Amino acid sequence: MSWLPIALLAALVFILAALVLKLPRPLWTLFAAALTFGLAGYAWQGSPGQGGAPAEPAADASESGEALVAARRSMFASELPPPRWITVADAFTRKGRYEDAANMLRNAVAENPDDLEAWLALGNVLVEHADGALTPAATYAYDRAEQLGPDHPGAPFFVGIALLRSGEPQQARDAWAELLSRTPVNAPWRGQLEDRVTILDQLLAMQAQRMGPPDPVQDDTPAPAGPALPPAMP
Repeated sequence: MSWLPIALLAALVFILAALVLKLPRPLWTLFAAALTFGLAGYAWQGSPGQGGAPAEPAADASESGEALVAARRSMFASELPPPRWITVADAFTRKGRYEDAANMLRNAVAENPDDLEAWLALGNVLVEHADGALTPAATYAYDRAEQLGPDHPGAPFFVGIALLRSGEPQQARDAWAELLSRTPVNAPWRGQLEDRVTILDQLLAMQAQRMGPPDPVQDDTPAPAGPALPPAMP
């Protein structure tokens, strides 16, 4: 597995904490250190194929596309290359040509509607083409991938990333927590998934603390009327 997808995800989490959840600036250094510690743990346990380097906050289209392909391919057996439509689509994806990639992948799913990786790749490029938005078309592609591989981590994992990018950390946390609940104890990705859920739980707790307790609900129900007064004496 490449370092790049992991580093990009760490950058996304930092941006989420700093800009979306309004993490106080004095805590930025501490949070960045925690992410760096997580990356160091991955370097020790994950045996990445290339040397690590700090991720830039914003990657260009080719870096993002390469990371997207590498992250998806890491979830499938590498002994055989993917079918031709996916291979061509990946070439477009690496260049940031997401619309062209989507057209290739539509051919792939039309030719083989049971190709889980093709549906997953289609969902990914549709999200990228929409600048990170989880569109109905992308949701449909992810749903088809999950129907074909209910035990495969790909669809809920990438849905979680799309939700984060869309500013929906609670929904992202729920998607990853649900995936974690059905992930075998010995699954190679379980540890990283647990870390992501934990980080989001901490960030959401910080957000709730900053917002304070909800205002008490005002009860507009009129008070019950007292007993009727007797009529005045003549």
